[in-house]
Amino acid sequence: MALRQKNKFLEFVYDFYSSMKNHEISLAYEGEMNHQVMKAFTNLTIEKMSRQSENNPIQKKVFHVMVECLQNISKHAFHSELNSENDLNNGVLLVSNTEEFYQVTTGNIIEKNKVKDLNEFLEMINELDDSNLRNLYKKQLKEGAISLKGGAGVGFIDIKRKTGRKLEFHFLPLNNSQSFFIFTSTIPRKLKP
Repeated sequence: MALRQKNKFLEFVYDFYSSMKNHEISLAYEGEMNHQVMKAFTNLTIEKMSRQSENNPIQKKVFHVMVECLQNISKHAFHSELNSENDLNNGVLLVSNTEEFYQVTTGNIIEKNKVKDLNEFLEMINELDDSNLRNLYKKQLKEGAISLKGGAGVGFIDIKRKTGRKLEFHFLPLNNSQSFFIFTSTIPRKLKP
């Protein structure tokens, strides 16, 4: 029985490796998101981009988006007395790249009662043009009008401003009180003229 389980595990590891290669994922992590983790993964990603001779403005955009996405996990993670201290601020991070773009995908559990407001806020951001997005960003910095935990949603606004792309997000219901929030940012590898 132990040999069969070992073989299944080895098959899982290879399938996971193959899936990462097929989806062009260069970094995958699941666990606590804290300052040290953020620093380590952003440094690893930027170091790899430098070795691949990626231009500096693209490196800065990827770095900025990664930091904002990872901070969102720590701000919006589900907190409950049932969670152990080790489960607070847990999430998943995936970084992938193709010839055309980099993608930063994060996922974390959030309270189900926050889904509606967060969904509406993200949809609203996606509908704004550059000028209105800039105005909302300034307003949020000044007034913090929309009370999203930890910063009035300026991180989400800033990601759209930096990438120039619509935000991709999904909410997967888990149970009566939790949903899994998946957020993907796409950073084009070619700069606009």
